[in-house]
Amino acid sequence: MSARSEPASPAAASSGDRVYTPRRGARVLLVDAASQVLLFEGFDPARPGHRYWFTPGGGLDPGESPAVGAARELAEETGLRLDPAELGEPVWSDTTEFSFDGTWYRQEQDFFLLRVQSWQVDTAGFDDIEQRSIAGHRWWLPDELAASGERFYPPELPALLNRLGQSTAVDLDESSC
Repeated sequence: MSARSEPASPAAASSGDRVYTPRRGARVLLVDAASQVLLFEGFDPARPGHRYWFTPGGGLDPGESPAVGAARELAEETGLRLDPAELGEPVWSDTTEFSFDGTWYRQEQDFFLLRVQSWQVDTAGFDDIEQRSIAGHRWWLPDELAASGERFYPPELPALLNRLGQSTAVDLDESSC
């Protein structure tokens, strides 16, 4: 679940009776020529019935910049390799809190937009946890996603994609956290 909040501290943070593990992440809005975004269908191994759709990306390695992490994750999860500079600047940022495999995280994350003509997804680079918790992938139109009744993250995704599709200058600083 996406929630805008204060930046996470370097040590575990507490909210009520939950202790959150802080984490930095980077995600990619991979959009094809038909204006469809690539999403993965996943589930929490601790709650297999809790299914949701999400963008490629994940946690940053120590010392890794968001663009480098986003490019690494994109290569691992889709097979698409690129120079991190090709991602440009983040188009959106947020802070999200979520539980995964029994651990609560507070993740500050940057989203990068990458437009491609098309892409044949190759998941051969999935790590063990991705192999166990990702059921598939699909390309979605923003309006189709919004009307689907499916759970997806971030919840602002269709509106964000529609704004980016209409923007000529891909500058959403006013909508970032």
